[in-house]
Amino acid sequence: MRQLTPREIVEELNKYIVGQDKAKRAVAIALRNRYRRRLLPEALREEVIPKNILMIGPTGVGKTEIARRLARLANAPFVKVEATKFTEVGYVGRDVDSMVRDLTQVAYRMVQQERIEEVREEAERLAIERIVDLLEPLPRSRQEGSASDFLMEAARQFMGARAGGTTRPAPVQEPSASPNLEARRAELRQKIIAGELDGDRIELEVEETHAPFMQVFSQQGLEEMGMDLQGMLGNIMPRRTKKRNVSIAEAREILQKEEAEKLIDNDEVVRVAIERTEQDGIIFVDELDKIAGREKGAGPDVSREGVQRDILPIIEGATVVTKYGPVRTDHILFIAAGAFHMSKPSDLIPELQGRLPIRVELESLGEEEFVRILSEPENALTKQYAAMLETEGVHVEFTEEGIRTIASIAVQVNSRTENIGARRLHTVMEHLFEELSFLAPDIQPATVRITEQYVRERLEGIVKNEDLSRYIL
Repeated sequence: MRQLTPREIVEELNKYIVGQDKAKRAVAIALRNRYRRRLLPEALREEVIPKNILMIGPTGVGKTEIARRLARLANAPFVKVEATKFTEVGYVGRDVDSMVRDLTQVAYRMVQQERIEEVREEAERLAIERIVDLLEPLPRSRQEGSASDFLMEAARQFMGARAGGTTRPAPVQEPSASPNLEARRAELRQKIIAGELDGDRIELEVEETHAPFMQVFSQQGLEEMGMDLQGMLGNIMPRRTKKRNVSIAEAREILQKEEAEKLIDNDEVVRVAIERTEQDGIIFVDELDKIAGREKGAGPDVSREGVQRDILPIIEGATVVTKYGPVRTDHILFIAAGAFHMSKPSDLIPELQGRLPIRVELESLGEEEFVRILSEPENALTKQYAAMLETEGVHVEFTEEGIRTIASIAVQVNSRTENIGARRLHTVMEHLFEELSFLAPDIQPATVRITEQYVRERLEGIVKNEDLSRYIL
């Protein structure tokens, strides 16, 4: 993918996210700086570290979506973690190194999928040949003869040697496939490619997978030691196969996957995955405000200040051992986020504050933003519901007044109950379309206009009853 300018990155984010221009500019600059860093001399390149970002804003304003869309835009490995899931090293719970291991796993799958796509055509050709061999096998060659054939040939050569002569091995007669057989195989090949035999069933040998019957260590604990138990046992234990009766369409998928795995170089996949993790990886740490230090209480606080101190070396730059090899975190981009209602960014330990130098405050969303969210983005909820019902033969049209009424009701419910931002639109829309979604198969074909009256008839009663809206919307 070509390197986008910061302006182009913001324009791409605008297709999916409404408002929050400051946050979009910050992440756009951070992404562009990665490209600039690659153009530097090697000596200086290692010295330039990413400027990590702290997003401050209430729930449902687009913090996670901005980071996720940025990662898709850059085709970069991305993981989202919650800071509250971690505990201090030495206590029961996930340690902070696991976020880097998860990121490496995501990168490995990305690279593996890319390599599989590159060899897809060859793998499909080989898979089809294997199916043809099962349906119309070629005659066996002399080299594949029985053990008695081999012993007879050896005895003939031995007797010739005792007689003092030199015995040449009998020429191997390679049986050539008859023209009729080749014609049948070619016809089968064409039918399989055309999908004419997809419904037919064949017997296929596939590798047997068993759930582990005993687990002394958890996989997470083994990974901390840089061990991949599943891979080790796979290399030691013989691979067992079992026969399955599958359709030819399913057999093509199974065999294509097997052939693709044989064609790709796994060592190269691991090397590229580690490099992509180190140079392009993005880790989104949510709920950072929940581990901000508060007044000291009795007992150890293993999920707050201890976790902050464990996160420090990861963000600053450390080497984490994964099952694919050691991974350096020096150039991974960290985007932290939190609402900071009960605490402030200054409540974080000073060292962690210094490692999140760019701070962006995201604004709460009002009625105007909700109207834009429902109408502008490419993945707007209105477009999703209309497309879903179109599959049932029901055409849905949204009027401008209808969209504004939906936005107004969502704002009212947010102000009266808990403010969950744009996520409130999901609950409002789901309740608005509940009856239509249920009746759609029975009333097709039909056209439904979502007007202000339509919206108020279905939602007004719930909105007025505060106790009811607290539970339903």
